[in-house]
Amino acid sequence: MGKHALLSASSSHRWLNCPPSARLGEQYEDNGSSYAAEGTEAHTLCEYKLKTALGIRTKDPTISLTYYSEEMEQCANGYAAYIMELVETAKQNCADPVVLIEQRLDFSKYVEGGFGTGDCVIIADGTLNVIDFKMGAGVLIAADDNPQMKLYALGALELFDGIYDIQKVSMTIFQPRRDSVSTYTISKEELLKWADEVLSPTAQLAAKGEGEYKAGNHCQFCKVKATCRKRAEYNLELARYDFEMPS
Repeated sequence: MGKHALLSASSSHRWLNCPPSARLGEQYEDNGSSYAAEGTEAHTLCEYKLKTALGIRTKDPTISLTYYSEEMEQCANGYAAYIMELVETAKQNCADPVVLIEQRLDFSKYVEGGFGTGDCVIIADGTLNVIDFKMGAGVLIAADDNPQMKLYALGALELFDGIYDIQKVSMTIFQPRRDSVSTYTISKEELLKWADEVLSPTAQLAAKGEGEYKAGNHCQFCKVKATCRKRAEYNLELARYDFEMPS
């Protein structure tokens, strides 16, 4: 996908809570990790499995995958099977649902330079479905009010809302290593209201490096957390509660 956007969907949980962190993180080089590399390869395998299930001819990437394993194979098969279930369900009310795989989604209408890649987008019978595959096992990620998923959904709306009569937006995170399939559904109006009233003004602050610093669980993957004064104060406050004598 090339260079990551400053205000990426994947880091939106952080910069929406702590807008200045986006610009501060620019000074730190992103060296990646083996976990990220494994996740990228898992997405490649998922794409192949899903295309094959849909009857789309594509090259098997398995031989070129450094992190390929039986577990990755099972995760990708499970993902493809789940998507096919959604497609078959959609066909009950829609003769020809639209299924897009690894679709570039541009949400720059609300976030400067904002874009991402939707693992799978399904449009049928007034409902937009956005599905995201997560290979990680460490942190359980829920779809409920998930900003990354909402940004992807906004990007999909930009592409298709004028073509299809979309009323509902359904967002699903498929995380097989945690045996989790989490789905969150809201109306299109709710999503657009959030984009106008919360997302857009906060993204403008983040792009300028402005706004208030705020510490919390969103700090986990922040590049500047080791030197962040606000996070140090937050941790001291947590420690104070841990050692407080019970009344």
